[in-house]
Amino acid sequence: MMLTTAKQRSPTSGRALVRRSLLRKVLAAGIGFSWSALVFAHHGWSEYDATKPLKVTGRVSESAYEHPHGYIRLQADGRNWFAVLAPPSRMESRGLAKTAIAPGATVTVEGYPHRSKSDEMRVERITAEGKTVELR
Repeated sequence: MMLTTAKQRSPTSGRALVRRSLLRKVLAAGIGFSWSALVFAHHGWSEYDATKPLKVTGRVSESAYEHPHGYIRLQADGRNWFAVLAPPSRMESRGLAKTAIAPGATVTVEGYPHRSKSDEMRVERITAEGKTVELR
């Protein structure tokens, strides 16, 4: 029978395997927790009143392609609107270029007003550069 010392143990020895397994479980739990926190933080669409459709045309003063949703700030009829768009990947896959909603662009948005924030709306479709894109 041959005894081995700590220096002779291979990286696949029992302790090393247990440590790697534990590390994988901790990392997986951390990733799972982070993902669930993001999902929990995401709002529902019930905050918007689908019984009151809006159509607003104006000039974009600010825009962002960011997660979980893009947005634009729109100046129209003496009001400033905060318009929540779709996720960037959906906007890109449906043909809405980032440049089409750049500050200075004129766009038309159709959607629903927020129930408690009078200057916010959820956008269902947007017309920019003569092209209408369905966002939902």
